[in-house]
Amino acid sequence: MNEIKKPGASDNNVTEGVSSREEARKKALQCWYVTGATAGGKTKVGVELARLLNAEIVSLDSMAIYRGMNIGTAKASTHHQQLVPHHLIDIVDPVESFSVSQYLNRAIETLDDIRSRGKQVVFVGGTALYLKVLLRGLFEGPPADWEFRKQIEAELANVDSVKLYERLQMVDPVAAHKLHHNDRRRIIRALEVYRLTGQPISHWQMEFDQATDPCQCRVFTLRHQRAALHQRIESRVDWMFQNGLVQEVETLIERWGKLGHTAAQAVGYREVFQYLAGDVDLPEAIEKVRVRTRRFARHQETWFRGMQECRIIDLETDDCETEIAQRLIDIADRDGPGK
Repeated sequence: MNEIKKPGASDNNVTEGVSSREEARKKALQCWYVTGATAGGKTKVGVELARLLNAEIVSLDSMAIYRGMNIGTAKASTHHQQLVPHHLIDIVDPVESFSVSQYLNRAIETLDDIRSRGKQVVFVGGTALYLKVLLRGLFEGPPADWEFRKQIEAELANVDSVKLYERLQMVDPVAAHKLHHNDRRRIIRALEVYRLTGQPISHWQMEFDQATDPCQCRVFTLRHQRAALHQRIESRVDWMFQNGLVQEVETLIERWGKLGHTAAQAVGYREVFQYLAGDVDLPEAIEKVRVRTRRFARHQETWFRGMQECRIIDLETDDCETEIAQRLIDIADRDGPGK
C-alpha cells in the first residue's frame, strides 16, 4: 500500500475544533447531573432537584430522544414534564440515526438557552457516553478526505485488510491496539486523521480523556444495593408490559415498518419484536427483558465507577426523592465547585 505522507503543518480546523469543544466542556461542567443505573429513580430525584434549584432538565438518555418510544424507555411522564420543563426528549423519529456529536451540539445549545432565561441546568439520565462527552469533550476530527478513502478502498480490492491494520500499527500503535484488524471503517478513519493532521488519532482522543476532580463538578450517581436494584428492575419490567409495551411496539411497526438500528436494539423493544415475530412466547420475552436489563444496569455501573467525576450516592429503599435531592444540594454546598 502507498505510504501515508505526514503533512508539514497542523490542521487549523482541528485546532479550532479542539478550542470550541473545550468551551463547551467548561459550560457543561457548570451544570448538575443525576445519573445511575436504569430503574434507579433518577427521573423523580432529578425533578425534585430541578424544583429546588429553579432549574430545567436536559435528558441524558440516548433512547428518550425517539418519538413514540415512551413506555420501554421509561420516559419522563407528562406529569413530571409539567412540573419541570424537559429538553431533548422526543426530538427524532425512531427510524433516524442520531450521533453522539449531534447530541453534544444540541445539549450545549439547550443549556445556553436555559441559562439565558436565568435558570440552572440539571442533566438526568443513564447514558454514560453522553455524560462522558459532556464532561470531557469529543474529538470529531477533520472532514472526510473522500479521495483518500476511494484510494484505500481500491487498494483493499487487491490486498487483505490485515495489511491496512499493519499500516495503522506503524503510524498509530495505540489506536491499532484498540481496534480489531477487520474494523475497516475505524482503521481508515484513523489513517485519514493521521494523514490530514500529522498526529495520530489516539493523540487527539487523549485530549478529551482528562477527568475533572469530583469536587469541581456536580455529578451524582445514584446507587442501590444489588438486590434492591434487581427488585426495582423486575417491578419496572412488569409495569412496562402491564401498561402497554407490546401495543406501543405494534404501533411503531404499523407506522414505521422497521425501526432504525439503534432504536430497534433498545432494551425491551428488541425482545417484543421477537415476541411479535413468533420467535418467543410472552413469558419468555418478559424474562429476556429482565435479564438484559440487569445486564445493562451492571454495564452502566461499570461505566460510572470508571469516571472520576461521578460521586456515588448510596440509597436506601425508603429514601424520599425530595430528601435525596436536598442531600445532593447539601453535598455541593459543602464541597462543590469553589469550596
